[in-house]
Amino acid sequence: MQDLIIEATIKTPEVRFIASNGLLTLRGRSIPENSIDFFKPLHDWIDGYFLNPQEKTCVEIKLEYFNTSSSKSMLDLFKKMEALNGVQTKIEINWFYEEDDEDMLEAGEDYQAILNIPVSMIAVDEL
Repeated sequence: MQDLIIEATIKTPEVRFIASNGLLTLRGRSIPENSIDFFKPLHDWIDGYFLNPQEKTCVEIKLEYFNTSSSKSMLDLFKKMEALNGVQTKIEINWFYEEDDEDMLEAGEDYQAILNIPVSMIAVDEL
């Protein structure tokens, strides 16, 4: 399976979904004009990846900011993963946030409360 690599722009995050090691990373800012359009290739890639996933899949979220529509699109992506967690692969989400960014910490904690996937909150000096 081909990896999904999308370079970051001013409004969209860098995407690095690497099939060979099961590491899926979003980094940067996510404020696209149309989050459904931006996230569609990510959903499509996940559908293909879960046909033959790695034993363990690690999702790393390293966003400095995201808008409401991106939040919904990410939740949809996480829900898709949640349905397959423990069935085809063991999924974990690492939510990185800058130590002084209470909003991003709260956003990660919201996903932690909603999802039935382990979500680890990881404070860093800088994203």
